[in-house]
Amino acid sequence: MRCAPSTGAALVLCAATAGLLGAAAASRGEGRPGAPELRVPRAGPDAKYASWDEVNVIAHGLLQLGHGLREHVERTRDQVSDIYSRLQARDPACEDPLRRARHSPEGTPLESPDESPVDLASKGTESHLEPKEEAQQKTELQQLERNDGSIRGAAWRAVHSLQTQLLAQNNRIEELSQKVAQQQQHLEKQNLKIQTLQSKLRGLAPLPLGPLVKKNTPKMARHIRPVPNSSDKPKLPQDCHQLFLGGERQSGLFQIQPQGSSPFLVNCKMTSEGGWTVIQRRLNGSVDFHQPWEAYKSGFGDPNGEFWLGLEKVHHITGDRGSRLAVQLLDWEGNAQSVQIPFHLGGEDTAYSLKLTGPVAGELGPATEDGLSLPFSTWDRDHDLRTDMNCAKNLSGGWWFSTCGHSNLNGKYFHSLPRQRHQRKQGIFWKTWRGRYYPLQATTMLIQPTEAATS
Repeated sequence: MRCAPSTGAALVLCAATAGLLGAAAASRGEGRPGAPELRVPRAGPDAKYASWDEVNVIAHGLLQLGHGLREHVERTRDQVSDIYSRLQARDPACEDPLRRARHSPEGTPLESPDESPVDLASKGTESHLEPKEEAQQKTELQQLERNDGSIRGAAWRAVHSLQTQLLAQNNRIEELSQKVAQQQQHLEKQNLKIQTLQSKLRGLAPLPLGPLVKKNTPKMARHIRPVPNSSDKPKLPQDCHQLFLGGERQSGLFQIQPQGSSPFLVNCKMTSEGGWTVIQRRLNGSVDFHQPWEAYKSGFGDPNGEFWLGLEKVHHITGDRGSRLAVQLLDWEGNAQSVQIPFHLGGEDTAYSLKLTGPVAGELGPATEDGLSLPFSTWDRDHDLRTDMNCAKNLSGGWWFSTCGHSNLNGKYFHSLPRQRHQRKQGIFWKTWRGRYYPLQATTMLIQPTEAATS
């Protein structure tokens, strides 16, 4: 059976086609005087080049425009397919003219391949009319077929033209989207180059205060004191004791530059024994000390509050010369104790191993086993002497753990004594003072060259 849509169906098809053409024109901004346009932000009158943010906004706007046009094309295509589905539901013999056009030779008119109304009228039945009436009816049927074919062909040609335009528009949108994406990638590469150049320029600027300086840089800058030196290009001291020998007597934040290291900021404590470099301080739990290896290597925290200076910096300060470590402890009753330990700190190739090099000064005694070289451990780098557990994971923080039970000044900070024993063992403790399960309130660790004790 051929597709023979009625005059009403043809009018519905034409109206739908006209509506789709109108929607396509509206998407291009035709017939809408108030259609929005893409506005490019302009730089100020004195600017020669657009800023990165402005170019980035334009690029993202073009991408969004391309995606919007593509979505519109897809919606329009779906609407055309829906029209075909409705026509086929009305008359199952209707066929997609685009599919027929692809399979028919060029120049073949778009018409139904089925039989004509005249064939249907004459097939399977015999005429019982007079010859004159039969000829007249045949003529009317032929005229009806021509009219229906003309209407149907015009509608199919309109829909075919619309789909051709939509496909072409979709291809143009794809090309535009690819070009915009390429430009976006180019802009991102240029931005990376600009950032690299800016980093190099910052490297030529005056030295920063150091990696520990964060949002409170202006406040910390007020504590920095100039290093006395009469030369035009002053040389930075290697540690706080060298600063003390140069005449400085006030504690505070200073720039130092140990041999083989770049300058960095330290907190110096000046005493009658000379200058001490503070490498660790715990006092209120404001900084999380359960950090990975890289954080303990480079340092973290606020040098005016709680902080860890960094294993690599401490290694540069001590070097191969003799040094001593002062440990100051405070419990929750206000009692204080201290101990001084002569030591040597290895480099990263030894996991920053700490080794006692002489007798311990103080009543506490060392919280390590004598004669051992203890590597530093964190939860992600297990170097402790226990084979059945990771002390940093089982306790907290990073430390020279030995067998987990002697000391840990980088443990979890408790504002009050926990009731549970398994919680207390994760705190800050020094076994030879207040025991294994007493979390301390405050600690400070300082270093100084051994020569300072004899000078």
